[in-house]
Amino acid sequence: MRAVIRTSALVCLAALWFAGGAYAQSFPSRSVRIILPAAAGGALDALSRIYGQKMSESWGQPVIVENRAGASGNIAADIVAKAAPDGHTYLFISQSFGVNLHLKTDLPYHPVRDFAPVMLVGTTDGVLLVPPALAVNSVQDLIAMAKAQPGKLSYSSTGSGTSGHMNMALFINLTGIDIVHVPYKDVALAQTDLMAGRVQAYIAPLPAFLQFIRAGKMRPLGVTNTRRNPTLPDIPTLQEAGVPGYEAVTWYGLYAPAKTPRDRILRTHGVLAKALQHPEVKERFAALSVDIVGSTPEYLGKYLKAEIEKWGRLVKAMKLQNE
Repeated sequence: MRAVIRTSALVCLAALWFAGGAYAQSFPSRSVRIILPAAAGGALDALSRIYGQKMSESWGQPVIVENRAGASGNIAADIVAKAAPDGHTYLFISQSFGVNLHLKTDLPYHPVRDFAPVMLVGTTDGVLLVPPALAVNSVQDLIAMAKAQPGKLSYSSTGSGTSGHMNMALFINLTGIDIVHVPYKDVALAQTDLMAGRVQAYIAPLPAFLQFIRAGKMRPLGVTNTRRNPTLPDIPTLQEAGVPGYEAVTWYGLYAPAKTPRDRILRTHGVLAKALQHPEVKERFAALSVDIVGSTPEYLGKYLKAEIEKWGRLVKAMKLQNE
């Protein structure tokens, strides 16, 4: 009898394993879309194409990166919020996801209720940049120039609520300077105008700007983290440069539509985690100065809520509005 029970149990386990394996193998059943709130050439675009290729190889299905720039990430987020929750559509987004709720009263989605977190993929530092022709060589030089000419200097970003906007807003709040925000629709235009001196500052995420720094086309003054960046070891942190309390990082997270089945979230998480451990992916992320995190879905959920609270306080304190 015991032998019969053991045999029956093994048969049942085998059947369950086969059924589960067959179900897992049926997903994804077609191409997978990763929607970005950014144009080609930025950090989100570069990173998603790096890990997306490896995910495609694991799945045996195409991973298609779609650039849906505009409205500080809201166009891309709205597409994913309304997509079928079947595990075939994802949003890869950064800092603006935790800010837009405070800047836009007519937001067509809620960043917590309408999305399922998959993974905090990585983080990177911001860097305070100025044109090489600007007569400043330090953070304190820039602060002094701005205080001598209130409202005359300007800084760029790729839109309200983006890391460039919020990181500079934090800088303004802590230093008391008056400098004008000039939002751009895409990163290439912001880069061009900074190099040409048409705007005087940009706290930019490192990945999309390293090439210009290395070429001497932009001058770095300070990094936003509390420790120096190994890619720019000679550049002080903003705290070291005389801005006490300054701390910010740019983060990159992957989300699915709310109600996406848990097993598909976990399968996607596993495939992405495997991709991030590939030597080629590690090397290319490091070259862009992005630290791989590879968090659990639960960690990203908590991280976003903390970001919403943190930036909400700044938006309220400075009375920031959508521009």
